Amino acid sequence: MVRRTRRAAAVLAGLLLAILPAAGPAWAHNGKLKLEVAGDGAAGITVQASHADGHPLDTLVRLVLTATATAGQAVGPVQLEPAGEGQGFYATGPILTPGDWQVTVSAPAPHTSKVTVQVRAGAAQTAPPQAAPLPDGSSSSRWWSVALGVVAVLAITAALWLKVRWRKPQA
Repeated sequence: MVRRTRRAAAVLAGLLLAILPAAGPAWAHNGKLKLEVAGDGAAGITVQASHADGHPLDTLVRLVLTATATAGQAVGPVQLEPAGEGQGFYATGPILTPGDWQVTVSAPAPHTSKVTVQVRAGAAQTAPPQAAPLPDGSSSSRWWSVALGVVAVLAITAALWLKVRWRKPQA
């Protein structure tokens, strides 16, 4: 009986030693977030949030953005919504006017974090106008093909009719 208890304790200890190193990094998160804030090249802001130790953010965090332009305009507070580009990625869409902005993004407890960066917002670029498609001639060449086919069928039919008529002796 004592042997079974010792074996069970040894197996349990082995399992704990196998599981603890894998679970360690998940328990190591201290609550702080690393927030990488940047302009999107136009009038929006992007934020990549991860744990301070570099692990990806696997939960939804309510990030809040405020921005102040050098000319005095203010935006926010705006609650950021997760974007579909990846885990921990947030984007605002166009909210800034062109110019220089001081942007602050903060996260509430238990992930208390705050970062402020300078961003230059620009005008959103528009796609170049689409040129009207040039006719490729495929529809007109198709009609010519059909017309040529009809003429060929009529010519063959006429030739066969003449051949049959020529062979018949006339009475």
